[in-house]
Amino acid sequence: MAGGVRKKSAGSPSPLWGKVQTLWQDKHLVLFETDYTLLVVSVLWFLEIGINVWVIQKVAYTEIDWKAYMDEVEGVINGTYDYTQLKGDTGPLVYPAGFVYIFTALYYITSHGVNVRLGQYIFAAFYLITLLLVFRIYYYTKKVPPYVFFFVCCASYRIHSIFVLRLFNDPVAMMLLFAAVNLFMDGRWTLGCSIYRQVWTLFSITVLHYKYWLSVLTSVSYIFFVLLLKITTHSSSLFDSLAVSVKMNVLLFAPGLLFLLLSEFGLIGTIPKLSLCAAIQILLGLPFLLENPVGYLSRAFDLGRQFMFKWTVNWRFLPEWLFLNRYFHLLLLAAHLFALLLFVLRRWKRPAEGVFELLKEPSKRITPAQKLPVDQIVLILFTSNFIGMCFSRSLHYQFYVWYFHTLPYLLWTGGVKKLAHLLRVLILGLIELSWNTYPSTNGSSAALHVCHLIILLCLWLATPPPSDCAERQEDTPIKDKRK
Repeated sequence: MAGGVRKKSAGSPSPLWGKVQTLWQDKHLVLFETDYTLLVVSVLWFLEIGINVWVIQKVAYTEIDWKAYMDEVEGVINGTYDYTQLKGDTGPLVYPAGFVYIFTALYYITSHGVNVRLGQYIFAAFYLITLLLVFRIYYYTKKVPPYVFFFVCCASYRIHSIFVLRLFNDPVAMMLLFAAVNLFMDGRWTLGCSIYRQVWTLFSITVLHYKYWLSVLTSVSYIFFVLLLKITTHSSSLFDSLAVSVKMNVLLFAPGLLFLLLSEFGLIGTIPKLSLCAAIQILLGLPFLLENPVGYLSRAFDLGRQFMFKWTVNWRFLPEWLFLNRYFHLLLLAAHLFALLLFVLRRWKRPAEGVFELLKEPSKRITPAQKLPVDQIVLILFTSNFIGMCFSRSLHYQFYVWYFHTLPYLLWTGGVKKLAHLLRVLILGLIELSWNTYPSTNGSSAALHVCHLIILLCLWLATPPPSDCAERQEDTPIKDKRK
């Protein structure tokens, strides 16, 4: 009888203890099985809090654009709304109105830009929020083994520098962009497109309560990440629009976004969402448009701005005269558009579907449209941006953040299944080395292009979306979980 009691107590361990035992037994799989993504990224996120604090405290801040940003928004605060009259130490103001509103909030919070240390901690919070948004994408898509996330965060000197040692505006735009991607994944297209251009009011509220939010993020990161996985907001075009209003690099995602909108809604359904994006841009820029519309549009959305050869990361091996040549720029633009067209025709759309079918309402197409799988949404957006990076007429050091967090997804989603894990990690390492080489050299620029070419070929060799509806539905378990 006593033996029976002992057997019962030994055979009924607590659920928590059972999970710990299972985790210990599978410890060799934790870094390789995507089922452990949540655990690994949560640990890494905690580590990143300490890393960012250490970097801010121990590594010297480098002044590059922060003072210029403060001078530019100070002009607006003093009543100058003519964009042609707004400038800082590094030149004229060349960013859209969303930048002005966000950095005006930072201007006041940091005591007119003087309290740089506080600004660094605010950007550390931006970095942690960006990681949460990026990790949520990887958690849902389950394409990348967990060990790779160490290279996504802790291992990159350049990314930490861009966020907390340089205080560039690029990280703010990308934080909003990844918020938009998360909303697209949740099927919240309207809010996502808007954030692809809107959020300065929400952003200002968050920043004004900076110390409170940082303490909350520090103490409840795991819980916050789990809750973030469950988030369902009202719609998704909002964040997309906001991101563009901070910096125009987000437009590199636009071709992919347009394809996704047409696939999901057809031409008639897409027009209202694009109109919302445009309306938000007009609303944000209204004070400047009323003062000098031509000046605002020519400065904030200047697609022909010339870049300096001394800062280029990707074209160092060219002679300077060719780098500055307009015909070379047109050639890159043509190659960019051609590559996008090839991916639209051969990789993004279903083989049995014509391009013009996308313009029809989904219910009236020959092959009834199905909900887009999450991994397809992410792949198209990230590929669209990556193609733009490959054919950019110049990449400066802070531009690394434009695609850094998307690189593992592109490498592990590519069509070359036999591409070894070690080779993929090597490619990530070479790209990191290229961006960390200052000043850039012929070798570092060439290595960057070789890595880009390998990734682009892997993406081209990836299997196109299946034409069979049943196959598509098999690939969308995440949608079902979120409903």
